Amino acid sequence: MAALIDAINSILASEEHKHILAAIKGCRNGLVYGAKIRFPHALVMTCLFKRGPLLSMIRDILSATYTHSRNLGLFVLIYKGLTSSLSWGESKSHQIHHFLSAFCAGFVIFGKYNKVNEQINLYLLSRVIYGVSKLLVSKGIVPAPQTDIFPWFAAIMWGLTLWLFEYDRKCLQPSLTSSMTYIYKDSDKWDSLRNFLLHNK
Repeated sequence: MAALIDAINSILASEEHKHILAAIKGCRNGLVYGAKIRFPHALVMTCLFKRGPLLSMIRDILSATYTHSRNLGLFVLIYKGLTSSLSWGESKSHQIHHFLSAFCAGFVIFGKYNKVNEQINLYLLSRVIYGVSKLLVSKGIVPAPQTDIFPWFAAIMWGLTLWLFEYDRKCLQPSLTSSMTYIYKDSDKWDSLRNFLLHNK
């Protein structure tokens, strides 16, 4: 057993297979991170907003965790594998290698519609828009704001969100609509102290 561990450590210490090993470890980290992020989120959301048999709720939590973990792990494996392949024989990879690798991996893994992929893609969309905006300012392509624009950003986002919710909520994500119904619509209904302060309904 000790000899096997020594042989494995020798391979891991070698630079010869670093690209392949990095893709494997990236896959492992994606699997672990996906599970660590999704499990508590699915557990809380299921306990708060879903009703049904306990087994069905447990199955939903484990299914969402598995999907998130698997997809993130496979994405990293494909992304790192493609990046290594595109830069094979070169001293360094180029920016286009990273974009193309992520583009292909994203199409294959996160291009399949399901609720988990939708949430991940929407999460990334907001971060990417924010990041690209900062990049454009840092490169001098867009002039830096002279005043604090965060209050305007917040005002526009909340204004659009509530406008859509009130007048065309079918355009919003069902989970967002459900949350907003609980906060903004259920608060219009009560007939006693019990469902005014102690319970929603």
